[in-house]
Amino acid sequence: MSLNTNDRRLRFAPDGIRWLLVLMGIIGAVYRVMERSVGPVAGLLIRLWLAKVFFVSGILKIFDLSIAPYLSNAAYPVPWVEPLSPTYLGAAIQMLIPVLLALGLATRWAALYMLILVLVVQFNYLALDINLYSAVLFGWFVICGAGPLSLDHLLARGLGDTALPFATALTRLAGAVTQYLKSYYQLVVRLWLGLALLVVSLGAAIPVGLAKLIPEKSLAHFAPTPTMALVCALLLAFGFVARPAALVLIMAVAGMHIVGAVGPADVYFVMTLALVALYGPGNLSLDRLILSVLPQISGRQIFSLEGAPHVVIVGAGFGGLTCAAKLTKTPVQVTLIDRHNYHLFQPLLYQVATASLSPADIAATVRGLFSDYFNVRVLLGQVTGVDTVQQEVLIGKRRVPYDYLVLATGASHSYFGRDDWEPHAQGLKTIDDAEEVRRRVLSAFERAEAAEDPADLQSLLTFVIVGGGPTGVELAGAVAELARYGMEKEFHYFDPASARVVLVQSAPRLLPTFPETLSEKAKRSLERLGVKVMLESRVEHIDQEGVRINGERLASRTVLWAAGVVASPAARWLHAAADRSGRVKVEADLSVTGLPNVFVIGDTALANAWKGKPVPGLAPAAKQGGAYVARTIRRKLQGQPAQPPFAYHHMGSLATIGRKAAVASFNGVNVSGAPAWWLWGLIHVALLVGLRNRISVMFNWFWAYLTFKRGTRLITGDKGPLKGGINPT
Repeated sequence: MSLNTNDRRLRFAPDGIRWLLVLMGIIGAVYRVMERSVGPVAGLLIRLWLAKVFFVSGILKIFDLSIAPYLSNAAYPVPWVEPLSPTYLGAAIQMLIPVLLALGLATRWAALYMLILVLVVQFNYLALDINLYSAVLFGWFVICGAGPLSLDHLLARGLGDTALPFATALTRLAGAVTQYLKSYYQLVVRLWLGLALLVVSLGAAIPVGLAKLIPEKSLAHFAPTPTMALVCALLLAFGFVARPAALVLIMAVAGMHIVGAVGPADVYFVMTLALVALYGPGNLSLDRLILSVLPQISGRQIFSLEGAPHVVIVGAGFGGLTCAAKLTKTPVQVTLIDRHNYHLFQPLLYQVATASLSPADIAATVRGLFSDYFNVRVLLGQVTGVDTVQQEVLIGKRRVPYDYLVLATGASHSYFGRDDWEPHAQGLKTIDDAEEVRRRVLSAFERAEAAEDPADLQSLLTFVIVGGGPTGVELAGAVAELARYGMEKEFHYFDPASARVVLVQSAPRLLPTFPETLSEKAKRSLERLGVKVMLESRVEHIDQEGVRINGERLASRTVLWAAGVVASPAARWLHAAADRSGRVKVEADLSVTGLPNVFVIGDTALANAWKGKPVPGLAPAAKQGGAYVARTIRRKLQGQPAQPPFAYHHMGSLATIGRKAAVASFNGVNVSGAPAWWLWGLIHVALLVGLRNRISVMFNWFWAYLTFKRGTRLITGDKGPLKGGINPT
């Protein structure tokens, strides 16, 4: 393996320096997270604040006619026009521009107008420190734009390639302004803040020509602490640890407000400091110079991939993604292979199946997740085998060599040897499955509207879910809610609420992994929704006309399967021992017996690492396994001792039944009802990948909760003719 100079310097540095560099790297990562997450929100809040202030000012100028002539001579002096016209025109523009600023639409031009306005007021009308801070903030939006949370950002790609006159040229101009002027503007802002703090700390007199350029009055309450002001002034001016210096000043202002030392311009001063704290001091700073010498702090490439060990990860589920993410800073080549180009959040798949969410809400492209990491390569392909002798992964005729192999290939439906049931009992593991479930459920209602035989109507409106685990319980509750709420005015021949939902469970209770009290509460919640729960019931046969349960025939045109899963063919690829479900029996470090560089995690692995019991097929278990294997690979590369055996730490169990109904169990603490429902929602939103997905899911849930309306119920896809009734074309 070939390492570059920076990596050798880090590896062979004394322990104290190495740990200092690691700490600085962590701090740098925190800064990057703040810039990407807090930065857009802060930019939006600053825009809204400025828009509010100037919008209210415009309203007052419009309606306070008594000061109109005075404003026409002072604020908007246009001597060749009669007094009222420029007053009304200026005030109207001042009301429109803040609206554009708040929406983030044509932000640069709106900010440019406001920048000119405040500078005119500052130098020709009334000199205030607030005007100076406002000018700096408006200048930031002129140079850098509105940021991600704006209409400009949403429309930028389309406007950059459109037939609208000048749109493409203006879009390119905006990008060039940011690219070439942002660093200089950050330097000017830092020097301006540093000069103002320096004047306050030294108690120096400002020349008359500079009095309107330096916000001395608003910083007067820093005079009792001249040392802090002086140090922060120098740090900001030179751009050395500028972010911490800005944060210190922000906290100082907050402390002064607590003791009552309030200044009218303090909010604007804090907003200006926030630009430095969140976006850094820019390229023309000592901080940037240090980052160029020590790239491991900035998160950039710190090692060469030439000759680096090759880690191949098969499967982009929770386990595979976690393992790949944990190796992004390790000197290895990572190849992530999946048959889909997206990562799917399976716990919410049933909501796609019942038209509550769209597939895009619970999926994220794998390439997008790793676009910032140079050592991770993503391949789209169907793995067909593994050559453990040559150490190669087979993708059809293609062979991908590996030094370390991680199989995180998940599981699929298991019909317990009755594969002939599969065409009649749709499972739920992929987006395609969810869309097929949605097609069958919604089509059943559509065909019921056209049914003439009462027996056909009853069978069309009978939905059978097989399996009383979390998936079956959540699916039954969602189908019952779909029938009961939101469609009552859409069908005229029958009442959708008359639909029967039957949940069949072979065990004595629902949710066997939950405490018995929660299982009983889940059963009662389902029954309140109208679901018929059949416990200790065995499905004996399934065909296109219905099911046979405990010897009795139940007519149903829609049967959904949530009863069991079978692992991927990983055991067959490796010629390894497996259990009845096909899970590979792994060692204590999640490696395969006889294959120390091959690891199996998630639903594909049988690991007795949960206090001597098998690890459950849950997302947290897969993520913990992925992180463990990444640490194992890193330790092997660094020649460190092996870590202790993998031990799964159960974080708790959650299942939702319907509106305000859910059950949760955390280390002996059981929660049910509305608190569990809120907890379930918060945790699932937090686990979603991508800010867009989180916002979209929260909005959809909130809308559905208030209006009882679900997403657009489209019937898409076609896997052959529908069973019974009419076949829409």
